[in-house]
Amino acid sequence: MTQRPPVEYVIFDMDGLLIDSERIYTEVTNGILAKYGKEMTWDIKAGLMGKPEREAAAHLLSFFPDLPPEFTIDVYLDARRVGQDALWPTVQPLPGAVRLVQHLRRHGIPIAVATGSQRRNYAQKSAHLMDVLFGAFEGRVVCADDGLVRPGRGKPHPDIFLVAAEKCLGRKVGEGEAVEAGVSEEQKLERAKGLVFEDAIPGVLAGRSAGMNVVWVPDANLLTIGDSGPTLDVERPDQTLRSLADFVPKEWGLPPYDEEQA
Repeated sequence: MTQRPPVEYVIFDMDGLLIDSERIYTEVTNGILAKYGKEMTWDIKAGLMGKPEREAAAHLLSFFPDLPPEFTIDVYLDARRVGQDALWPTVQPLPGAVRLVQHLRRHGIPIAVATGSQRRNYAQKSAHLMDVLFGAFEGRVVCADDGLVRPGRGKPHPDIFLVAAEKCLGRKVGEGEAVEAGVSEEQKLERAKGLVFEDAIPGVLAGRSAGMNVVWVPDANLLTIGDSGPTLDVERPDQTLRSLADFVPKEWGLPPYDEEQA
């Protein structure tokens, strides 16, 4: 067993990590683009993951410069919202998510969600999963439009993870990237007690720049798109897993699953 730095609190991303929402994003977007003979391939999608909504939409449409001029970002986002709203109540947890979250809750480990989703979308994605998954967070959820993260400071900036740690979990982590002069040694030590779970590269970068430990659980498609896709050239995760089901809590000083006690 690999022994890693012991952690005291855990922060989860949501889309593509806890729930299978990326499938719906892809299905709805390609349904819209198909009307124009276009398709969002995985090498394009990889560059969208973890970005704020409008920034991601602008990046997507930049790959299709011959789309009609009336097909603006707002037109695309409105059509996408209608399609997604119809499907969010069907989204399901990804493997290992329920087991891990409920395990941490039972053992009193502080947990929170830090998501780039808007609050309205979080509500639709989570309402039917409250009993099995999201209720375990007891409202400790930070969304992109809650007003707690300054505009333009979404992932890969560390702000949303720092807000989740401080506002939701009461950890004195301060503000700014861990390398900034204004971050005290005490704040750095407090950040190092946190563990972030992410599926998207901007989220990995955000967790690392926060000075927290990061477990990357990428979609398998991200690992097969070759040189055309994004890379983690600078800030690498502390651990990469195929699924949350592969996570071993006791490696991180967390209470082991029952079957790992022996």
